[in-house]
Amino acid sequence: MGRAQGRGGGRYHGAMHKPSFPVAPGETACLQLDGPAGPLEVVVDLPKADAPVQPIVAIVCHPLSTEGGTLHNKVVTMTATTLRELGIATVRFNFRSVGASAGTFDGGVGEQDDLKAVAAWVRSQRPHDRLWLAGFSFGSFVSLKAAAALQPEALISIAPPAGRWDFDGIVPPARWLVIQGEQDEIVDPQAVYQWLDTLEFPHELVRMPETSHFFHRKLIDLRGAVSHGVKAWLPGAGAA
Repeated sequence: MGRAQGRGGGRYHGAMHKPSFPVAPGETACLQLDGPAGPLEVVVDLPKADAPVQPIVAIVCHPLSTEGGTLHNKVVTMTATTLRELGIATVRFNFRSVGASAGTFDGGVGEQDDLKAVAAWVRSQRPHDRLWLAGFSFGSFVSLKAAAALQPEALISIAPPAGRWDFDGIVPPARWLVIQGEQDEIVDPQAVYQWLDTLEFPHELVRMPETSHFFHRKLIDLRGAVSHGVKAWLPGAGAA
């Protein structure tokens, strides 16, 4: 199979639909996986050599496909970067209809199947690692809805669009971090807080003051919120 350079100097594995997980510290691999609606565009980033490697792979889901959401979204990339700094390998991918991913937008249903396909590949490649999920906006909806089937060890939900999508039937893991901007102009913060109050699932809520939906000028603060929120969940951190 031919290889070409991907974004950021990563390797692109052209027609390989079941490629191997990268192994070199700091490597970025741009892959193509078989998905339910055709090929899925996937980017895997490994922690740098100076990071303490954790037995964890985190899949980070992007915002609404029909509004320009992609795996290159700044909130998605900042979340992934933060996790890699903690020693966690990250996987970002484009839902069906986005970028090089085939198919058409499916209102979050088919997108859950896309996530499940990526998670199945991750588990086949890294069977001894723990699976974490993360998502921003629409991506948090998809990852929350898929959590019951995928059983991740931890879940990070950034600006979950409560009141905009049907969250009935969600089963988040016990380790669930929710981050919400107080000045979100797309997702109503009060709707998020009220929705969380109706749930019986434990969660850690971080309210970020003076923060808009896309975390303009607040990405470094988001980095701190993610890092602080998940550090206790890392192996050897003394978390229950």
